[in-house]
Amino acid sequence: MSLATGLCLVTGATGFVGSAVARALLGAGHNVRVLARPTSNRHNLAELPVEIAIGALEDAASLASAVAGCRYVFHVAADYRLWVPDPAAMYRANVDGTCELMQAALTAGVERIVHTSSVAALGLVPGGSADEATPSRLDDMIGPYKRSKFLAEQEVSRMIAERGLPAVIVNPSTPVGPGDIKPTPTGRLILEAARGHMPGFVDTGLNIVHVDDVAAGELLAAEHGKIGERYILGGENMSLAEILRHVARTVGKRPPRFEVPYTIAFAAAAAGEVMARISGREPFATRDSVRMSRKKMYFSSAKAMRALGYKPRPAREAIADAIAWFKANGYLKT
Repeated sequence: MSLATGLCLVTGATGFVGSAVARALLGAGHNVRVLARPTSNRHNLAELPVEIAIGALEDAASLASAVAGCRYVFHVAADYRLWVPDPAAMYRANVDGTCELMQAALTAGVERIVHTSSVAALGLVPGGSADEATPSRLDDMIGPYKRSKFLAEQEVSRMIAERGLPAVIVNPSTPVGPGDIKPTPTGRLILEAARGHMPGFVDTGLNIVHVDDVAAGELLAAEHGKIGERYILGGENMSLAEILRHVARTVGKRPPRFEVPYTIAFAAAAAGEVMARISGREPFATRDSVRMSRKKMYFSSAKAMRALGYKPRPAREAIADAIAWFKANGYLKT
Protein backbone atom coordinates (compact mmCIF):
# COMPACT_ATOMS: atom_id res chain seq x y z
CA MET A 1 0.00 0.00 0.00
CA SER A 2 1.20 3.50 -0.82
CA LEU A 3 0.43 6.00 1.94
CA ALA A 4 -1.35 8.68 -0.08
CA THR A 5 -2.02 12.01 1.56
CA GLY A 6 -5.26 12.21 3.46
CA LEU A 7 -6.86 13.12 6.76
CA CYS A 8 -5.29 11.20 9.65
CA LEU A 9 -6.64 10.83 13.17
CA VAL A 10 -4.01 10.53 15.88
CA THR A 11 -5.09 9.52 19.36
CA GLY A 12 -2.76 10.42 22.20
CA ALA A 13 -1.26 13.35 20.29
CA THR A 14 -1.06 15.55 23.38
CA GLY A 15 1.32 12.96 24.81
CA PHE A 16 4.83 11.84 24.12
CA VAL A 17 4.71 9.31 21.27
CA GLY A 18 1.45 10.61 19.81
CA SER A 19 2.79 14.12 19.35
CA ALA A 20 5.84 12.71 17.54
CA VAL A 21 3.51 10.78 15.21
CA ALA A 22 1.50 13.94 14.55
CA ARG A 23 4.67 15.86 13.68
CA ALA A 24 5.83 13.08 11.36
CA LEU A 25 2.48 13.02 9.55
CA LEU A 26 2.47 16.79 9.11
CA GLY A 27 6.02 16.59 7.78
CA ALA A 28 4.84 14.04 5.22
CA GLY A 29 2.12 16.38 3.99
CA HIS A 30 -0.92 14.89 5.72
CA ASN A 31 -3.80 16.74 7.30
CA VAL A 32 -3.97 15.76 10.97
CA ARG A 33 -6.86 15.60 13.39
CA VAL A 34 -6.09 14.77 17.00
CA LEU A 35 -8.29 13.40 19.75
CA ALA A 36 -7.85 15.37 22.97
CA ARG A 37 -9.63 15.62 26.28
CA PRO A 38 -10.91 19.11 27.18
CA THR A 39 -8.47 19.19 30.12
CA SER A 40 -5.40 17.78 28.33
CA ASN A 41 -2.10 19.63 28.47
CA ARG A 42 -1.65 20.80 24.86
CA HIS A 43 1.96 21.95 25.11
CA ASN A 44 3.03 19.30 22.59
CA LEU A 45 0.49 20.61 20.06
CA ALA A 46 1.64 24.22 20.28
CA GLU A 47 2.18 25.68 16.81
CA LEU A 48 1.16 22.42 15.11
CA PRO A 49 -1.50 23.01 12.42
CA VAL A 50 -3.82 20.25 13.59
CA GLU A 51 -7.58 19.99 13.97
CA ILE A 52 -8.60 19.12 17.53
CA ALA A 53 -11.51 16.74 18.13
CA ILE A 54 -12.64 16.89 21.74
CA GLY A 55 -13.18 13.46 23.21
CA ALA A 56 -11.73 10.45 25.01
CA LEU A 57 -11.34 6.72 24.59
CA GLU A 58 -14.01 6.22 27.24
CA ASP A 59 -16.52 8.27 25.20
CA ALA A 60 -17.75 6.16 22.25
CA ALA A 61 -19.77 9.00 20.71
CA SER A 62 -16.71 11.24 20.58
CA LEU A 63 -14.73 8.49 18.83
CA ALA A 64 -17.33 8.14 16.08
CA SER A 65 -17.16 11.88 15.48
CA ALA A 66 -13.35 11.91 15.55
CA VAL A 67 -12.91 9.21 12.88
CA ALA A 68 -15.52 10.63 10.52
CA GLY A 69 -13.91 11.51 7.19
CA CYS A 70 -10.50 10.09 8.13
CA ARG A 71 -8.51 7.97 5.72
CA TYR A 72 -6.05 6.69 8.33
CA VAL A 73 -6.11 6.21 12.09
CA PHE A 74 -3.00 6.08 14.26
CA HIS A 75 -4.07 4.82 17.67
CA VAL A 76 -1.34 5.88 20.08
CA ALA A 77 -3.30 6.89 23.18
CA ALA A 78 -2.87 4.76 26.29
CA ASP A 79 -2.92 5.11 30.03
CA TYR A 80 0.79 4.46 30.67
CA ARG A 81 1.53 4.29 34.38
CA LEU A 82 3.29 1.67 36.45
CA TRP A 83 1.32 2.64 39.56
CA VAL A 84 -2.46 3.01 39.41
CA PRO A 85 -4.71 3.35 42.46
CA ASP A 86 -7.64 2.22 40.29
CA PRO A 87 -6.61 -0.40 37.68
CA ALA A 88 -10.17 -0.54 36.36
CA ALA A 89 -9.76 2.95 34.88
CA MET A 90 -6.67 1.77 32.98
CA TYR A 91 -8.54 -1.20 31.54
CA ARG A 92 -11.43 1.04 30.49
CA ALA A 93 -9.08 3.27 28.51
CA ASN A 94 -6.56 0.77 27.16
CA VAL A 95 -8.82 -2.20 26.41
CA ASP A 96 -12.43 -1.02 26.16
CA GLY A 97 -11.43 2.29 24.57
CA THR A 98 -9.33 0.52 21.96
CA CYS A 99 -12.26 -1.74 21.05
CA GLU A 100 -14.59 1.24 20.75
CA LEU A 101 -12.13 3.10 18.52
CA MET A 102 -11.61 0.09 16.25
CA GLN A 103 -15.38 -0.33 15.93
CA ALA A 104 -15.77 3.36 15.07
CA ALA A 105 -13.03 3.09 12.45
CA LEU A 106 -14.69 0.04 10.88
CA THR A 107 -18.05 1.79 10.74
CA ALA A 108 -16.47 4.90 9.19
CA GLY A 109 -14.68 2.88 6.50
CA VAL A 110 -11.16 3.93 7.52
CA GLU A 111 -8.63 2.66 4.95
CA ARG A 112 -5.75 1.75 7.28
CA ILE A 113 -5.20 1.67 11.04
CA VAL A 114 -1.91 1.53 12.91
CA HIS A 115 -2.51 0.22 16.41
CA THR A 116 0.28 1.16 18.80
CA SER A 117 0.72 -1.72 21.19
CA SER A 118 3.93 -2.17 23.19
CA VAL A 119 6.74 -4.63 23.74
CA ALA A 120 5.08 -4.92 27.15
CA ALA A 121 2.61 -7.26 25.42
CA LEU A 122 5.37 -9.57 24.17
CA GLY A 123 7.22 -12.43 25.78
CA LEU A 124 10.86 -12.30 26.87
CA VAL A 125 13.86 -14.50 26.07
CA PRO A 126 16.15 -15.16 29.05
CA GLY A 127 19.67 -14.23 28.01
CA GLY A 128 18.57 -13.08 24.55
CA SER A 129 16.34 -10.78 22.51
CA ALA A 130 12.63 -11.39 21.97
CA ASP A 131 10.92 -10.81 18.64
CA GLU A 132 7.38 -10.76 17.26
CA ALA A 133 7.14 -14.57 17.37
CA THR A 134 8.23 -14.97 21.00
CA PRO A 135 5.36 -16.67 22.86
CA SER A 136 3.51 -14.69 25.51
CA ARG A 137 0.57 -15.33 27.83
CA LEU A 138 -1.64 -13.11 29.91
CA ASP A 139 -0.37 -14.91 33.01
CA ASP A 140 3.15 -13.70 32.15
CA MET A 141 2.12 -10.04 32.18
CA ILE A 142 3.15 -8.22 35.36
CA GLY A 143 0.86 -5.39 36.48
CA PRO A 144 -2.25 -3.75 35.02
CA TYR A 145 -0.40 -1.77 32.32
CA LYS A 146 1.19 -4.82 30.71
CA ARG A 147 -2.01 -6.84 31.10
CA SER A 148 -4.13 -4.09 29.55
CA LYS A 149 -1.79 -3.69 26.56
CA PHE A 150 -1.74 -7.47 26.04
CA LEU A 151 -5.55 -7.65 26.12
CA ALA A 152 -5.94 -4.64 23.82
CA GLU A 153 -3.62 -6.18 21.23
CA GLN A 154 -5.53 -9.46 21.48
CA GLU A 155 -8.80 -7.63 20.78
CA VAL A 156 -7.34 -5.85 17.75
CA SER A 157 -6.02 -9.14 16.38
CA ARG A 158 -9.43 -10.74 16.91
CA MET A 159 -11.18 -7.94 15.01
CA ILE A 160 -8.66 -8.26 12.17
CA ALA A 161 -9.35 -11.99 11.87
CA GLU A 162 -13.11 -11.94 12.42
CA ARG A 163 -14.24 -8.60 11.03
CA GLY A 164 -11.62 -7.57 8.49
CA LEU A 165 -10.27 -4.66 10.51
CA PRO A 166 -7.60 -3.06 8.26
CA ALA A 167 -5.04 -2.76 11.06
CA VAL A 168 -1.29 -3.15 11.40
CA ILE A 169 0.18 -3.52 14.90
CA VAL A 170 3.40 -1.88 16.06
CA ASN A 171 5.16 -2.62 19.33
CA PRO A 172 7.45 0.25 20.39
CA SER A 173 10.09 -0.63 22.95
CA THR A 174 11.12 2.14 25.39
CA PRO A 175 10.87 5.55 23.69
CA VAL A 176 12.92 8.48 24.96
CA GLY A 177 13.53 11.90 23.47
CA PRO A 178 11.91 15.33 23.21
CA GLY A 179 8.34 16.03 24.24
CA ASP A 180 8.11 13.78 27.30
CA ILE A 181 5.98 16.22 29.23
CA LYS A 182 4.70 13.95 32.03
CA PRO A 183 7.41 12.46 31.97
CA THR A 184 6.91 8.74 31.27
CA PRO A 185 8.41 6.25 33.74
CA THR A 186 11.55 5.90 31.62
CA GLY A 187 11.77 9.64 31.05
CA ARG A 188 11.49 10.14 34.79
CA LEU A 189 14.37 7.72 35.33
CA ILE A 190 16.56 9.66 32.89
CA LEU A 191 15.51 12.96 34.44
CA GLU A 192 16.30 11.87 38.00
CA ALA A 193 19.65 10.49 36.87
CA ALA A 194 20.44 13.78 35.12
CA ARG A 195 19.61 15.61 38.37
CA GLY A 196 22.04 13.35 40.22
CA HIS A 197 19.28 11.64 42.23
CA MET A 198 20.13 8.04 41.26
CA PRO A 199 22.68 6.72 43.77
CA GLY A 200 22.35 3.12 42.57
CA PHE A 201 20.78 0.81 40.02
CA VAL A 202 19.30 -2.66 39.70
CA ASP A 203 20.64 -5.31 37.36
CA THR A 204 18.20 -5.02 34.48
CA GLY A 205 18.12 -3.89 30.86
CA LEU A 206 15.88 -2.09 28.39
CA ASN A 207 15.63 -1.51 24.67
CA ILE A 208 15.98 2.26 24.16
CA VAL A 209 14.58 3.92 21.03
CA HIS A 210 14.31 7.55 19.94
CA VAL A 211 10.69 8.68 19.99
CA ASP A 212 11.05 10.19 16.50
CA ASP A 213 12.20 6.82 15.18
CA VAL A 214 9.05 5.25 16.61
CA ALA A 215 6.99 7.91 14.82
CA ALA A 216 8.81 7.25 11.54
CA GLY A 217 8.20 3.54 12.06
CA GLU A 218 4.47 4.13 12.48
CA LEU A 219 4.30 5.81 9.07
CA LEU A 220 6.35 3.01 7.53
CA ALA A 221 3.97 0.47 9.05
CA ALA A 222 0.99 2.29 7.55
CA GLU A 223 2.60 2.28 4.13
CA HIS A 224 4.44 -1.05 3.99
CA GLY A 225 3.04 -3.15 6.84
CA LYS A 226 0.79 -6.15 6.25
CA ILE A 227 -2.64 -6.20 7.83
CA GLY A 228 -2.60 -8.45 10.87
CA GLU A 229 1.18 -8.39 11.27
CA ARG A 230 3.02 -6.79 14.16
CA TYR A 231 6.36 -5.03 14.07
CA ILE A 232 8.70 -4.19 16.96
CA LEU A 233 9.85 -0.57 16.74
CA GLY A 234 12.92 -0.69 18.94
CA GLY A 235 16.42 0.63 19.07
CA GLU A 236 19.35 -0.54 21.16
CA ASN A 237 19.48 -3.06 24.00
CA MET A 238 21.25 -1.54 27.01
CA SER A 239 21.71 -2.47 30.65
CA LEU A 240 20.42 0.08 33.13
CA ALA A 241 24.01 0.69 34.21
CA GLU A 242 24.91 1.59 30.60
CA ILE A 243 21.91 3.91 30.31
CA LEU A 244 22.90 5.74 33.49
CA ARG A 245 26.50 6.06 32.29
CA HIS A 246 25.27 7.72 29.09
CA VAL A 247 23.11 10.11 31.13
CA ALA A 248 26.01 10.97 33.45
CA ARG A 249 28.38 11.53 30.54
CA THR A 250 25.87 13.85 28.87
CA VAL A 251 25.40 16.07 31.93
CA GLY A 252 28.97 15.86 33.20
CA LYS A 253 28.26 13.91 36.39
CA ARG A 254 29.61 10.69 37.86
CA PRO A 255 27.46 7.64 37.08
CA PRO A 256 26.10 5.60 39.99
CA ARG A 257 28.26 2.59 40.86
CA PHE A 258 26.20 0.85 43.54
CA GLU A 259 24.09 -2.13 42.41
CA VAL A 260 20.96 -2.33 44.55
CA PRO A 261 20.00 -5.90 45.58
CA TYR A 262 16.55 -7.04 44.49
CA THR A 263 15.28 -7.48 48.06
CA ILE A 264 16.21 -3.92 49.00
CA ALA A 265 14.71 -2.49 45.80
CA PHE A 266 11.47 -4.40 46.40
CA ALA A 267 11.22 -3.25 50.01
CA ALA A 268 11.85 0.36 48.99
CA ALA A 269 9.20 0.14 46.26
CA ALA A 270 6.66 -1.29 48.71
CA ALA A 271 7.33 1.57 51.13
CA GLY A 272 7.07 4.05 48.27
CA GLU A 273 3.64 2.72 47.31
CA VAL A 274 2.42 3.15 50.89
CA MET A 275 3.59 6.76 50.86
CA ALA A 276 2.01 7.28 47.43
CA ARG A 277 -1.40 6.23 48.72
CA ILE A 278 -1.07 8.79 51.48
CA SER A 279 0.31 11.65 49.38
CA GLY A 280 -1.35 10.87 46.05
CA ARG A 281 2.01 11.30 44.29
CA GLU A 282 3.26 8.55 42.00
CA PRO A 283 6.17 6.59 43.52
CA PHE A 284 9.49 6.54 41.70
CA ALA A 285 9.55 2.73 41.71
CA THR A 286 6.75 0.20 42.20
CA ARG A 287 6.71 -3.44 43.22
CA ASP A 288 5.60 -4.32 39.68
CA SER A 289 8.50 -2.39 38.14
CA VAL A 290 10.95 -4.16 40.45
CA ARG A 291 9.42 -7.53 39.57
CA MET A 292 9.83 -6.69 35.87
CA SER A 293 13.44 -5.69 36.45
CA ARG A 294 14.38 -9.27 37.30
CA LYS A 295 14.49 -9.95 33.55
CA LYS A 296 16.32 -7.93 30.92
CA MET A 297 13.71 -6.59 28.50
CA TYR A 298 15.68 -6.95 25.27
CA PHE A 299 14.08 -7.02 21.81
CA SER A 300 14.99 -7.28 18.14
CA SER A 301 13.66 -4.90 15.46
CA ALA A 302 15.03 -7.03 12.61
CA LYS A 303 11.58 -7.70 11.15
CA ALA A 304 10.67 -4.00 10.96
CA MET A 305 14.09 -3.15 9.51
CA ARG A 306 13.75 -5.84 6.87
CA ALA A 307 10.06 -5.46 5.96
CA LEU A 308 9.45 -1.75 6.54
CA GLY A 309 12.83 -0.12 5.97
CA TYR A 310 12.91 0.96 9.61
CA LYS A 311 16.23 2.55 10.65
CA PRO A 312 16.61 3.46 14.34
CA ARG A 313 19.48 5.71 15.44
CA PRO A 314 21.91 4.94 18.31
CA ALA A 315 20.37 5.05 21.78
CA ARG A 316 22.89 7.63 23.00
CA GLU A 317 21.31 10.17 20.62
CA ALA A 318 17.87 9.50 22.06
CA ILE A 319 19.18 9.98 25.61
CA ALA A 320 21.02 13.18 24.66
CA ASP A 321 17.91 14.61 22.94
CA ALA A 322 15.77 13.75 25.96
CA ILE A 323 18.14 15.54 28.34
CA ALA A 324 18.40 18.56 26.03
CA TRP A 325 14.60 18.83 25.93
CA PHE A 326 14.29 18.47 29.71
CA LYS A 327 16.92 21.17 30.16
CA ALA A 328 15.32 23.55 27.62
CA ASN A 329 11.93 23.15 29.30
CA GLY A 330 13.11 23.74 32.86
CA TYR A 331 12.85 20.19 34.20
CA LEU A 332 16.46 20.06 35.41
CA LYS A 333 15.95 23.11 37.63
CA THR A 334 13.51 21.29 39.89
